[in-house]
Amino acid sequence: MADQMQWANALSTRPSLEAAVADVVQRAVSSLTAPADLGLVFISSAFTSEYSRVLPLLAEKLSVRVLIGCSGGGVIGTTMEGETQELEASPALSLTLAHLPGVNIQPFHIVAEELPDLDGPPNAWLDLVGVPSSETPQFILLSGSFSSGINDLLQGLDFAYPGSVTVGGQASGGGGRIALFCNDRLYREGTVGLALTGNIVLETIVAQGCRPIGKALQVTKADRNIIVELDEKVPLVVLRELIGSLNDADRMLAQNSLFVGVAMDEFKLALEQGDFLIRGILGVDPSAGAIAIGDRVRPGQRLQFHLRDAEASAEDLELLLQQYQDQRTSEPSAVAALMFSCLGRGEGLYGKPNFDSQLFRRYLNDIPIGGFFCSGEIGPVAGSTFLHGYTSVFGICRAMGAGEL
Repeated sequence: MADQMQWANALSTRPSLEAAVADVVQRAVSSLTAPADLGLVFISSAFTSEYSRVLPLLAEKLSVRVLIGCSGGGVIGTTMEGETQELEASPALSLTLAHLPGVNIQPFHIVAEELPDLDGPPNAWLDLVGVPSSETPQFILLSGSFSSGINDLLQGLDFAYPGSVTVGGQASGGGGRIALFCNDRLYREGTVGLALTGNIVLETIVAQGCRPIGKALQVTKADRNIIVELDEKVPLVVLRELIGSLNDADRMLAQNSLFVGVAMDEFKLALEQGDFLIRGILGVDPSAGAIAIGDRVRPGQRLQFHLRDAEASAEDLELLLQQYQDQRTSEPSAVAALMFSCLGRGEGLYGKPNFDSQLFRRYLNDIPIGGFFCSGEIGPVAGSTFLHGYTSVFGICRAMGAGEL
């Protein structure tokens, strides 16, 4: 039988870091029938004071060519009983191992000061990552704080590597203290990542957790991130009319869970869920009636107001999972998933644990899942990569099909 891609995940809730490391390594290694080429480790912020011990402890027990990881406000993985759990406020360690024949793995650590000029040529980005664009790498990124330059990095990678897929998340932790791991080094800032080339495909589900209300509107005047005119009307007037037309429950929701969806495809006439990049409303100017949002807007773009709650989040993820299932071909099937979920989702949103991962399992029930709760999630919408909030991003891994090689 040909050497095949294999993935395994193990989650430990042992309160001692030594015991947790021994637990996940033993279980993950024993789940593979070939040596691991790649490891991904996520550690909960309950271990904040022990971040510096993670890599030495892993090195004692585990031999793996490339290892990256980070801290999270919670971690996601597979228990000894084979159940996927999202552990949000307790000591937990999640280890994913992969045997990846025919895959080249290029790890990197990039700090903001190293990022090339966005107006420069793509070559500077290719040199930074160390992979030619012709190989169309699949990227996994774990970044530090907003000062890590993550938005510029995402733009640069999209520019230099058209057709590549990027997923990941921003590390989170206790009291602002985070950890980024790359091979034998612990970092506190920047971005650690992987460029995976060869026999691997990353497919994505980016569940932004919102549902549209009203109708699509056109931005007719804008200044940076400020919407000055919508359909040639005052934006605040348009918004008040929309809210007035809602039912009581939605009107209540609009008071603190109102968002803007910016349509990403200028030419698509019938817009649906998944066609929008969801952004927060930062403020309004009552005198001018303008609305400021968390992204740049320009005249001609279309947008639609959205609401977010537990029900909308559940429906959004289910719809995307159904679409993914409908579009899947039979071969080759998914072998693993990485889950990057917002700290604002989980039990705080749904009122019960493990909601997103259990829903995911209803559609892809036999593959290992590992991941963490992020302070920002990285994933593509309509072909461009963004940093999101309140989102669950799934990176679904499989080998290439015969027609893709």
